[in-house]
Amino acid sequence: MREQRLRLIAAFTAVYVIWGSTYLAIRYAIETIPPYLMAAARFGSAGAILLVLARARGSAWPTGRQWGVALLSGALFLAGGIGGVCWVEQRVPSGLTALIVGAGPLVTVFVDWLRPGGSRPDATTSAGLVLGFGGVALLINPGATDAARVEPAGALVLIGSVLSWAIGTVYTKHVHGAPSRLMGSGASMLMGSGVLLLIAALLGETSGFAPLRVSGRSLVALAYLVAFGSVIAFTAYFWLLQHTTPAKATTYAYVNPILALLLGWAVAGEPVTSRVVLAGAVIVSAVLVVTALPHARSRLAARRPEADPAA
Repeated sequence: MREQRLRLIAAFTAVYVIWGSTYLAIRYAIETIPPYLMAAARFGSAGAILLVLARARGSAWPTGRQWGVALLSGALFLAGGIGGVCWVEQRVPSGLTALIVGAGPLVTVFVDWLRPGGSRPDATTSAGLVLGFGGVALLINPGATDAARVEPAGALVLIGSVLSWAIGTVYTKHVHGAPSRLMGSGASMLMGSGVLLLIAALLGETSGFAPLRVSGRSLVALAYLVAFGSVIAFTAYFWLLQHTTPAKATTYAYVNPILALLLGWAVAGEPVTSRVVLAGAVIVSAVLVVTALPHARSRLAARRPEADPAA
């Protein structure tokens, strides 16, 4: 029992701390490596490692159809989602980027509602969506004049990235990819890295890239993103999904933006104004309302018949 508790603590720590720190690592990695090229290298390397790990655990290779699912999910999650985040961090501080990305669960609920046959949010969830989107609007307010202003181009790309990630989340919930989560993630990373490399080539990142000009700090940040941000954190997350509830496993969505904001401020000297603090509190609170409250109500409803003598 004690060993299992220690493993849970280690896994939660990995998901909270590592994923929360990846935004700052991205900032350092793209200092001398073009953003889409950096993301392609990150996920190509991590995807290959995860595929080898999955095979070592006895997982079968994906079928042709499952590779197709991996291609689409990789394009949505990595090329559209994280690739956009990497590009934006050239213009927007890592902490602010993390706060906006932290609204992803809200957008996912909205996208799931809009799909054919989607579920309409109840009154509480709708209130949470309005609250969260209000927080995002406060954060990217084009009329802001403080040091933490988000430029319009960066805001638009970030919104597109969050939307792409949300669509990918809804898509993967309703299709059958590789049976092994590890194999499926490795395949998605590998296919997504190909899409990222194509985007990098179209943007001219490959033709103008000079490997000898890459700094040691960027190389260390890239290695951290591959080994810790992708391989270790994803493996820890999959382990949590098997050994705890999905509601608990996804609590990283509340912690990562706050940690990223604090790291950006403490390590990189990024601006944190009262407007940013207020917007961040609103966004995180809204995510809690939309994601955690329904699970709490479900557990309460499940216990009620046993506790009610009249039942």
